[in-house]
Amino acid sequence: MVTDLTRRKLLKMTLTSASVVSASTMSGCSMLLPLGGDQQIMQVSGKPAIIGCSRRLSGGYAAVVADTSGTPLYQFPLPARGHGIAVQKNGAWAAAFGRRPGQYMQVFNYQTGEQLPLVVAKPDRYFYGHGVFSPDGQYLYATEGERGTSRGIIGVYRITTETINARVEKVSELTGFGIGPHEVVLADVNTLAIGVGGVHTQGRTPVNLASMQPALVYLDIATGKVDEQAVLADKQLSIRHLSVTESGDVVCGQQYRGEPDHAAPLVAVHQRGKALQHLHAEEEDWLRFNHYIASIASLDGYILATSPRGNCYGVWRESDRQLIDIKPLIDASGVGVINNNWVVGSGSGKMLTVSQHGQLVTNISPVLWDNHWSVLD
Repeated sequence: MVTDLTRRKLLKMTLTSASVVSASTMSGCSMLLPLGGDQQIMQVSGKPAIIGCSRRLSGGYAAVVADTSGTPLYQFPLPARGHGIAVQKNGAWAAAFGRRPGQYMQVFNYQTGEQLPLVVAKPDRYFYGHGVFSPDGQYLYATEGERGTSRGIIGVYRITTETINARVEKVSELTGFGIGPHEVVLADVNTLAIGVGGVHTQGRTPVNLASMQPALVYLDIATGKVDEQAVLADKQLSIRHLSVTESGDVVCGQQYRGEPDHAAPLVAVHQRGKALQHLHAEEEDWLRFNHYIASIASLDGYILATSPRGNCYGVWRESDRQLIDIKPLIDASGVGVINNNWVVGSGSGKMLTVSQHGQLVTNISPVLWDNHWSVLD
């Protein structure tokens, strides 16, 4: 249970932390790790390109705005471990969400470093770690849960930034689509796609693995009604992480909650009006992902998915859904597309630039990246 004392602690930790550390004053700019082997330092652009949550070398957690090389431009201290990042499509605001069961949401300007007041979860709610802005950037949709039931909720927040009273205000809630939602993305300008994990938890402990009902759900933004729902045959594949391909399909990354030695397929793709289709890999390859997919990004007909638990990432061809490569990367985390290449991060600070043909450039960042990041257009 979240007590008022816990809520006060979160607020106090945030207010007493340094609000922003700029690139000119932070020690991170001089914290590049020694290079060796095929490691290279890419040219620093000095412009915001990557936003993600991280662990701080000095202890604690932060949201980091970095350039293309992973060099931090801003760091925003977070009161507890963060998870996902939502970014305005045509604006300068972003939001970091506490890791499930999350107690906070922090909205900030990734160009100036300005932070809005911390949003702390109410005692009967928690954040599930992800969110997405509306197409016009005025609203933020966050996955939330009800304590005691894990009833899924999309919290709808209005972002006010034009006046001296800049704030984040909850204006409504959408529900009725299942329990344990995790990532939410825009399937199109009118529709949210939600990875509904189907897991009821107490804290982080699952209590309903025998009766899970995961689904990929499409929710009408205007009405809050379910437009479409897609399910997998194996109900112990909890649908967690999502990405929209260039063709508009939704790719789902799963967490398998069944037998440890079962090689469950962990990535699927969905086209509206059709059934979910698993991506293909050999059983021994699926086992390398250790039953968990974190971040996903598509590029020119290929899909890359990371697994921090499996210490690897895989690349699939969309046309026939075949695995074409699997590579080791310790604590493989966020992935995005920059300059027509994938950029993949890790919790060890290692960053890879990966072409569709498998060519690699390795870079060391002073940031210990968490599972997800957002790459700016």
